[in-house]
Amino acid sequence: MHLSKKILLITGWGGGAELLKPLHEALEQQGHSVERINIFNALDNEVLGQQVEFARNFDVIAGWSLGGQLATLLVDQIQQQYAEQKALITLASNPCFVAQPDWTTAMPVETFFAFRQSFEQDAIITLKRFGLLVCQGASSAKKDFLAMQKLIRPQPIALLKQGLQLLEQLNLVSMYKNYQGHQLHVFAAFDALVPYQVVQNIENLAAKNLLVVFIDEASHGFPCFMVEQTVQIIEDFIQ
Repeated sequence: MHLSKKILLITGWGGGAELLKPLHEALEQQGHSVERINIFNALDNEVLGQQVEFARNFDVIAGWSLGGQLATLLVDQIQQQYAEQKALITLASNPCFVAQPDWTTAMPVETFFAFRQSFEQDAIITLKRFGLLVCQGASSAKKDFLAMQKLIRPQPIALLKQGLQLLEQLNLVSMYKNYQGHQLHVFAAFDALVPYQVVQNIENLAAKNLLVVFIDEASHGFPCFMVEQTVQIIEDFIQ
């Protein structure tokens, strides 16, 4: 029997929630009820509190890239505050995006700081470069980049800056380890932003109810460009 779920989708940094519209619609076609939100500043306790209240209404909390980290924060808060376990799904998301001594399979600190500096000097050009990185690695990268341009919406600079702060500071490895609910983490073989070696690290955490799936020939943008395959992976997990 096919189970219909309430799914919350959280987008990644830089392009707005429209990027996940194709995934949203494909999940609805499977009979799920889906809502889609943009990134938010989880370092602000009031904002985080409001998002936790909102997220409690869903069965599955899923996020792409930074959105996956935000999804992780939400399920962790819901577990702490209400002792409820939601299904967690992260797509191309590193629990710790910038390398730290205890988590080295991540973006090198120098690379991240150079990116942030370039963003402060010229946000438009940096966002374009970021978009290319999202698509890089797939054989369809050029076509994907053009498709992505149509879905990108201009983002408030303040929100983007907060997002960079989150990417720099969040280290959610212990949340993966201690989460009691079911969690699925999906990675891409040719991701230019999240090193694929992270898969081994996450499997080594040996958390219970944790599943890792690896997509071949895929870029960081697979939730946008490999929608059918992504939906199939999500379906197999929630059913």
